[in-house]
Amino acid sequence: RLDVFKRRASLSKETPFLTSKLNHHWLMKIAVIGCGALGSYYGALLCRSGEECHFCLRTDYEHVKAHGVEILSPKGCFHIQPHCHENPVTIGPCDLVLIGLKTTANPILETWLPPLMGPDTRVLTLQNGLGNEEALTSMVDPTRILGGLCFVCLNRVQPGVIRHMDHGLVVMGSWEPSEATGLEQIFESFQKAGIPCRLTSNLQQAHWEKLMWNIPFNGLGVAAGLGHTAFTCDRSKLPTLHATGCMDAQALINHPDWLQRVGALMEEIRRTANALGYAIEPGLSEQLIEKTRSMGPYRASTLIDFDRGDPIELHSLFELPLQRARKVEVATPLLERLVVILQELQRRQEKGSLSSSSSARIKST
Repeated sequence: RLDVFKRRASLSKETPFLTSKLNHHWLMKIAVIGCGALGSYYGALLCRSGEECHFCLRTDYEHVKAHGVEILSPKGCFHIQPHCHENPVTIGPCDLVLIGLKTTANPILETWLPPLMGPDTRVLTLQNGLGNEEALTSMVDPTRILGGLCFVCLNRVQPGVIRHMDHGLVVMGSWEPSEATGLEQIFESFQKAGIPCRLTSNLQQAHWEKLMWNIPFNGLGVAAGLGHTAFTCDRSKLPTLHATGCMDAQALINHPDWLQRVGALMEEIRRTANALGYAIEPGLSEQLIEKTRSMGPYRASTLIDFDRGDPIELHSLFELPLQRARKVEVATPLLERLVVILQELQRRQEKGSLSSSSSARIKST
């Protein structure tokens, strides 16, 4: 590891970039913002492959600084010790900024991004939902913005410990593909790190394809806490419904009624994407459901956030897609009701009106 840094230093005078091309591969200085399950997992893989990785940590700083990051995975467990920081100022300009934050924490980017930006820095957001690349354009040159869609099952089980269960594909594209540069270099680094990835020339279509999974399994998983009645009763009765446990991915697809809603939501999203000009074939729904069967009782990120009493990614994952559907006049009655239910549950969370038994722990039903 020290030898890598010495070689980087010896070549730094020969190139205007922060990177050094060693053995036909560009070694990068990478900052990871948002070191939960997603950021820590992909950051750890990049660190293990020899990239210079700096984790900007909030809650886990002391633990990770002392003990590093441990990845528990059926593909092989490993441990890394990244450079740890509480403030991005101590990191300085990087080649790549990897954003793994929940979208609910995006306001911190206005202060965290500037110290990390150099003349050739690229910003890759791995966040869920819509609008994340667009939001970055007010802070970063649009030609340096990349998006990554992560198809992976993992959870942060304790400070500095990430459990990876299945999958891991990253679909990567440029916000402005006709003008962007540097994507191929980052793609090469991900491949070298053992991260399965592919490039897309249509990042927006890739977002809608992922929404076909995210909206049903994140949204219905939480909304199921109010039961079937929440989807059939008058909206005015939603505040009177009792909240119980939510449903993991396996529970949803094993229950005929919930599985029917999963398929119906996927179809609403697909029709919306098609109306927006993104050609998604009908067969994708079945493919996604079949892939989900292999995940077992996987709890998507929104369930975990709700379980902890944290804000859910309501706007980027649910409200924005609904707004886009309305704009192109696609009827999405199930998505509309889902958004109303999630807004009601979020309101209860904010007011602390959920009982301790239902808000402290999510149980599969």
